[in-house]
Amino acid sequence: MENILGLVALACGVIIGLGAIGACIGIGLMGGKYLEASARQPELMNELQTKMFLLAGLIDAAFLIGVGIAMLFAFANPFVIAA
Repeated sequence: MENILGLVALACGVIIGLGAIGACIGIGLMGGKYLEASARQPELMNELQTKMFLLAGLIDAAFLIGVGIAMLFAFANPFVIAA
């Protein structure tokens, strides 16, 4: 039983850690591409900025869904049988 709880804690850390790394890399790449695109065509900066913030919100939402799933496993784990 203790071994299972330890593995669940480890899995929660991996879920949150990999989700955070992926979100940071995705937002960083997107921000860099936004700067490149706005430097090439400054007249499209407002349109691109709107789309960039929308995508940043979606990337963050995907990370927060992963955090929610990890918290589900941490506090109300459906795999651990109550004794």
